[in-house]
Amino acid sequence: MTSLSLKPCFSSLYTELSNNRGFGSGFLPTSFWVKKDCSLKGKNLIIVKKFEVNCLKDKNMDVKTSALVDGVAECLNVQSSATDSGQYDYTRSGNPTRDALESLLAKLDKGDRALCFTSGMAALAAVTHLVETGQEIVAGDDIYGGSDRLLSQVTPKAGIVVKRVNTSDLQEVASAIGPQTKLVWLESPTNPRQQISDIRKIAEMAHAHDALVLVDNSILSPVLSQPLELGADIVMHSVTKFIAGHSDVMAGVLVVKGESLARDLYFLQNAEGSGLAPFDCWICLRGIKTMALRVEKQQENAQKIAEFLASHPRVKKVNYAGLPGHPGRDLHYSQAKGAGSVLSFLTGSLALSKHVVETTKYFSITVSFGSVKSLISMPCFMSHASIPAAVREARGLTEDLIRISVGIRCQ
Repeated sequence: MTSLSLKPCFSSLYTELSNNRGFGSGFLPTSFWVKKDCSLKGKNLIIVKKFEVNCLKDKNMDVKTSALVDGVAECLNVQSSATDSGQYDYTRSGNPTRDALESLLAKLDKGDRALCFTSGMAALAAVTHLVETGQEIVAGDDIYGGSDRLLSQVTPKAGIVVKRVNTSDLQEVASAIGPQTKLVWLESPTNPRQQISDIRKIAEMAHAHDALVLVDNSILSPVLSQPLELGADIVMHSVTKFIAGHSDVMAGVLVVKGESLARDLYFLQNAEGSGLAPFDCWICLRGIKTMALRVEKQQENAQKIAEFLASHPRVKKVNYAGLPGHPGRDLHYSQAKGAGSVLSFLTGSLALSKHVVETTKYFSITVSFGSVKSLISMPCFMSHASIPAAVREARGLTEDLIRISVGIRCQ
């Protein structure tokens, strides 16, 4: 079969794009037409509808890429010498766009270094690889379902002992930490039940046994909390959530204290190939510009919704640190600037909860949170479905629990 080339059809396209509305401007033409002398004239061609996309480069963003493919930024590093690779020898190992994002996130979380990964779970998995066979991880029992799966089904295969505790109970935490403890892992507030843990005191306990402290701060973002300032050694964010903020990228970050720890984690990131790609880094940098504004508006909306739910006769309980009756409210505000925009509530009826989730007008059903959009889910059937039902029940995670992430909507 003779191959067909579309080049004759679009021979004038490059010229058009190179003028005022060309590649440099970031615009595609509103339409393009087959030339009269095209060999395919009269054939059945499928042409997409007219479109115009503004992809203008943000001139205020000082970001480069470590890539060059036909003049377009991609993922191919170029070096000037055959024997000297320079700072960037391979995109997996590092690139300027990732460096820009990591530098900014380190500043936001007041850390010594940040490392960006392909997802929050990739970041957390790297941390578990700091722990050796025979050592222990003490982890909260009310954490994200993906983290729970990693700790209960993957990490033990390496001969690592994982102890689960209620991290809001300091006595329980103290009893679990021992000479073999290498890592203490917690969330505050927890996902999804919004329990509050004393990060300062837990850090003191862990450091007394030379253990590291990891805080998953995805639910608050650097805008509202900096766990490193409270004594944590590593803070993890699912950048997918509040940092990027638009449900259009998947990423995770570890921000750490100490160059030695940073080097160890970078080695793992590079060896395991879990570093974030340049374009995804650029998407995250774009989202950070509006993060503070988004988080402020989302929190304002969440407070109103939490108060409404707390007064509703069909709601049995609301879990939100911004409410006066929350048992950990004072502790929370001693270590955070706000309660955030993720909350959960109980109806006392699985059927009622299902009805609420499926008929709500302004919330989209999804497992994620932190988007500009308002999101709703039933954790037992979605984000925490991998946890056995008996284990969920023992931890107080009931099937009627509804979790919502409030967006930026004004009404």
